[in-house]
Formats: sequence, C-alpha cells, structure tokens
Amino acid sequence: MADPLLSLTWTDHLTGHQGFLVVDRLVRGVASGGLRMRAGCTLEEVTGLARGMTMKEALHYDPDSRYIPLGGAKGGIDCDPRDPEAYPLLVRYLRAMRPHIENMWTTGEDLGLTQDLVDRAAAEAGLVSSIQAVYPLLDDEAEARRRLRDAFAVEVDGIGLDELAGGCGVAEAVLTTLDRAGVPYAGTRVALQGLGTMGGATARFLARAGLTVVAVADIKGTIANPAGLDVEALLTARDAHGTVDRSRLRPGDRELPGEDWLSADADVLVPAAVSYAIDAGNQERITARWVVEAANMPVRPEAERLLTERGVTVLPDVVVNSGTNAWWWWSLFGDIGADAEEAFTHIRRSMRALAERMLVRAQADGTTPRAAAHAIVADRLPELADRFGWYR
Repeated sequence: MADPLLSLTWTDHLTGHQGFLVVDRLVRGVASGGLRMRAGCTLEEVTGLARGMTMKEALHYDPDSRYIPLGGAKGGIDCDPRDPEAYPLLVRYLRAMRPHIENMWTTGEDLGLTQDLVDRAAAEAGLVSSIQAVYPLLDDEAEARRRLRDAFAVEVDGIGLDELAGGCGVAEAVLTTLDRAGVPYAGTRVALQGLGTMGGATARFLARAGLTVVAVADIKGTIANPAGLDVEALLTARDAHGTVDRSRLRPGDRELPGEDWLSADADVLVPAAVSYAIDAGNQERITARWVVEAANMPVRPEAERLLTERGVTVLPDVVVNSGTNAWWWWSLFGDIGADAEEAFTHIRRSMRALAERMLVRAQADGTTPRAAAHAIVADRLPELADRFGWYR
C-alpha cells in the first residue's frame, strides 16, 4: 500500500501539546476514522491507526449494501484526557482541523474520548457535525441524520447501543474462533485489559454467551477471581474512564498488580485498552491460546511473531474491532434501523462471516489471521478502486 495521502502535526499555541491527523486513503473523496486522546500519542501511532481504518472499511465492503466503505483516517492528541486542559485543547484541535472535517475526514469517539464529548467540542469549534464530510454522499441527509441520532439514543440494560456495538463484534469473533476449534463456551476463561467502552461490552457479551471472565485490568491494577468475576456488577461500578470502584468488589475478588492480566490462567486474552500493550518482553507471560485485539494495535509485530512461534494465535484488530465503525455507517446509510436486536443480529452475522473468511484464508494459505486479513484487503481495494476510482 502507498504512503498516506495526508499527514500533519499540529502544536497547540497555549499548552504546547501536539495533535495529529493522518488521512491514509480517500474513497469517494471521504475518509473515516476516530479521534483518540492519550498521553504519549504519536504521529507513528496515528499513521498505523489510519492504515488500519482503510483495512476495516475495505473488509466490510458489500456491493449490495447501502453503506459503501470510505477511506481510512485517524486523529490523535497527545494529552491525558483527565487533564483539566483536555477539553479546551480538544476544542482548539477540532477548530484547527475544521477544513479537513468539513471536507474529507469523518471522525468520532476513540480511546480517551466519548462521542458526547466529541459532539460538544465539535459544536463549540463551529462544526455542523464530526461526520459532516459524509453528508454529500447521502440520498437524504435529514433522514440519515435522524436514523443515526435515534440509534445513539437506544440503550440496552443501561448502556448505550453505540457503546455495545463494538464489543458485540469482538465477542462474535471470539465465538467464531471457538466454534472452528471445537471448544465449548462453558469453561472457556477470559482475561481482559480495559473495561471501558470496548472492553466492558466485550466482557458482557462473552459472559452472557457462557464464557467465564476471570481477570480484568484497569488503570488501578488487575481484578481477578478464578471462579469468575461478576461482569454486570463491575460494569455498574466503573467510572466514565472504565476504572472500577474497588469498594464494590466481592469477597472472592482479588486485587493484583496491573500487568497480572497478561499471565492470568485464561484461554482467551483480550487487550481492549491501549496500543502497544504487548511487546517482545511481556509476551512471555502469556499462557492463553488466543490473543484477541479489541484495542487498536495492542500487540507489537515482534511480540506477535514470538507468540505465533509459541503456538498462540493473534486475532487482528482490523477484523476484531471493526464492528463499531461498521455499525455507525450501517445506521447512517439505512442498512439497519435504531433497534438493538436488529443491530446485534446484523453485527453478529457480518462479523461471523468476516472472521470465518479470515480464519479459512489463514488455514488455506498457511499464514496468520493477520496476514489473511491483509490478503483479503488486497483483494478488496482494487475492486473499490475500479468502482469509485483512486483518490490519492
């Protein structure tokens, strides 16, 4: 794949914090990708995330759907989202990026930011919407915006549908993998890093499918219980950043050091928080059979090579966590309505088909699931280019 179409670094004149935007590729003149905020965010990280978005969009291409995939992009701000300066910094960043958001970059929540916060900051920055660049591609803009607004208003057991869509997709990728391996759900043990939007929803769907969540890590450390954690209780005990109130733990729940989620006695390990969580050094602690990338780029390439050599299978982010982005566009373009069961059915069907295709390709080619996913993307991109042209 070629170099990114656009790569820029912005420095805030008040705080010195830096922000980044990378547009990897345009399809029909538009690219899609969220905006993250975390201390230590880099241009290299955002570049990798933007390339991943190009892949996620291409992987969900269905010529019979109303949703036609866009290009890939990503934004990032190097700041702790808990910093008192974070919100005004976000507004200034969006104001600086306004020409790009108005014309080619559709964005939304990612690590460290919620959609409500992005929407509020976007309005303050003078934007119509964080996804307004896609509006010219819609048949009926007003109706499409209503569909998306209604979808975001849906709640399931106290959690917004927008916060559950991605985790539903992650869980389906896990369940598809277990089905292919002939492993029953009951008795399968799961450890997660992160109980925010993606990690929390993934934990809920896996627990409800019959798997046992034995460890969860947040910024304060790891919470473990070999008999199984009460996922629903943990979800109600977390704050807006996914940190669990330790005073609400059960007697059998143990507090362990933060890194201990890696070595938990689990079959499935789900990094669902930060990028680069698993490196060549700490991968040695992993005993799980599968590592499932619910976060973006949580496993460094060298770590994945070493894990593969040890017989550990890594399921890549470009497939595993692609359900969130797809749900946005299925809702906006009208492939699904503002109904939780309809959304979950569509996500499960699409994610199972995609995960199955990746795993079958990996087995046939004798490669890793990531290599198989990249091969599928390589087949899809020329098809998109033939239909819509190359915008580089």
